[in-house]
Formats: sequence, C-alpha cells, structure tokens
Amino acid sequence: MKKIALAFSPQTANRLRAATLAAVCATAGFAASAPALAQTTDWPTKNVTIVVPFPPGGSTDAVGRVMAQGLQTQLGQTFLIDNRPGATGTIGAASVKRAAPDGYTLLFASLGPFVISPHLIKGVAYDATKDFDYISVPVQAPNVLVASPKQTAQTVADVIAELKKRPGAVSFASSGNGSSDHLSAELFWQQTGTQGLHVPYKGGGPAVNDLLGSQVDFSFQNVNTVIAHLRAKSLRPIAVTGHTRSPVLPDVPTLAEVGVQGAEIYSWQGFAAPKGLPPAVLKKISDATIATFRDPAIAKRMTDQGLEIVANTPEEMTAFQSKESARWKQLIETRKITAD
Repeated sequence: MKKIALAFSPQTANRLRAATLAAVCATAGFAASAPALAQTTDWPTKNVTIVVPFPPGGSTDAVGRVMAQGLQTQLGQTFLIDNRPGATGTIGAASVKRAAPDGYTLLFASLGPFVISPHLIKGVAYDATKDFDYISVPVQAPNVLVASPKQTAQTVADVIAELKKRPGAVSFASSGNGSSDHLSAELFWQQTGTQGLHVPYKGGGPAVNDLLGSQVDFSFQNVNTVIAHLRAKSLRPIAVTGHTRSPVLPDVPTLAEVGVQGAEIYSWQGFAAPKGLPPAVLKKISDATIATFRDPAIAKRMTDQGLEIVANTPEEMTAFQSKESARWKQLIETRKITAD
C-alpha cells in the first residue's frame, strides 16, 4: 500500500500540535483527578468532627449529639462532638471556617454565630454569609415569655401595664448579650413602646435559676429549656413568640394573638461546613441530616421537648440565613444593642 504524505502549512501544523498536547493533558488531568473523585464519592472514610461552639449540656450540644448519632447510623462512620466555647460561639465558628473543606470538620451552632454575633461583636474572624456552606436547619423552637413565681402578671397586657408603670425597672433575664432571649425582649419592648431592664447572664442555666428564685421578673426563654419548669408550674408561661401556638403549650397564646405584631422569633440550630465543600459531600451530609430528623423516633424525641422539626435543604438554609441575618442586623442597629 502506498503511503500518502500530507503537507500542512506551519500555522496548521502548530494548531494540530496544540490540540494534541491539550488532549494529552486533559487525559492526564482526568487520571490525576480520579483518586480525588473516588475520595469524594466514598466520604466519609474516617471520623468526622462536629464543632459545637458552646459548653456541654446546653440545648445546642444536646441536639448536636442526637444528630451525630443519627449521622453515624446513616453513614456508617463515627461523628464526634468537639465543644469549643467562647465569645458567644464565634471562636468555634472561626475555627471551622479555617478548616479544610473536605467534610471532616463541620459546625453545629445556634443562630447566634450565624446571624447575630457578626453584627454585635467587632472583629469576628469570619463572614457568616461567605465563609460557610450551609447544610440544614434541623430544628427550631419559639421562645416563651415566662414570669417568676413572685410575679403577679398573668397576661401580656399585665406585663405591658407593669412596664409602663415602672419604665426601665422591670427586669428581664437573658442567657447573654445578643442571645435570642435578649433580642426577643428588645423586639417586644420595641413593638409595645415600652422599656425593661435587661439582665444578662453567662448562659441559660443561671438565668433560669435566678428566675426561679424571683431575683428577676421575666424572661423570654427557649421553650425546650424551660418546659420541665412549666409542667411543674414553678414558672408561669404568658405567651410564645412563634407564628402558631407551641404543641407542648397549646393553652398559651402567641404574642400576635394578644395584639403584639411583628415579634415572631424562633431560636434555631444550624449545620454548616467550611466554604468549598464538594457538592457530592454536601449532598450526602444534607440527605443524612434530613433523614435523621425525619426519623419518627428522633422526631418524637425532639417534639416532646418543645422543638419543631425543620430539616431543610442547603438551598433553603442559605436563603434563611441571609434573611435572618438582615433582620437581626436591623434590630441591633435600631436598638443600639452592644455586646458590652
């Protein structure tokens, strides 16, 4: 057979050589990326750390441990809770922001580090809207306005009347500056044209203890935090901050029902990862988280404590975080709230 020689211009020959080189590089690149792709698909292949930026024993820690056990069941790998408290959750959150976005270091926190503290504390070492990939909000709970045992107020109208009678002197305990219970009080005062005395504590436990001892008058506490005291009648519920009545407090009205509009607040926990999580890993974590909290046994365990199941998608949590952040930024600036 005769060989046919093809003649090309120098420009065409250069283009052919460039195309051949690109094809070789692409093939080599695909081969090099194969192990990384396999690692993403196989995740998790080792223990996963979930940073909870608060001390052990609190509400976020308790829900986080339930979630960790559920993820372990769903994904067949160990999920460990690492408590890193400090600076209202921002120290632990910042440590996750600096971690590798490989799915082996995750963040589980209350709304504080995600939508409140960045507007309240100067020099927070992360941007909550840019430095995390959001996974899900597993649960939320309304706050409940509760009265101490020595308080005579029975209704929201009674509370407002007392605030107007003693402006700036009726005390409201909170678990700390910028907490959801503190901001619930600020929003309540704003919407009712009143002003109380904010008494911040270092955590919900000490605040509830002084409320039980009648050292303070009122508090907006997470329903799940005080439900045992409400059932024991050692604290008196007056109203809840949700859009609807709480299933565990069906006889307690919402603030909106009694005429206080625009004061709907939920305390929620969110699950996030360092920015840049591979999409396949994000989907695995999200699917497993949603499945965990939609499991009937776990869902009942949560709702019995006054928590409400949300279990939303990454896209839904991302939109929710943005909306919540804007809302709390506006309140903090309007009320001139500081972390001091």
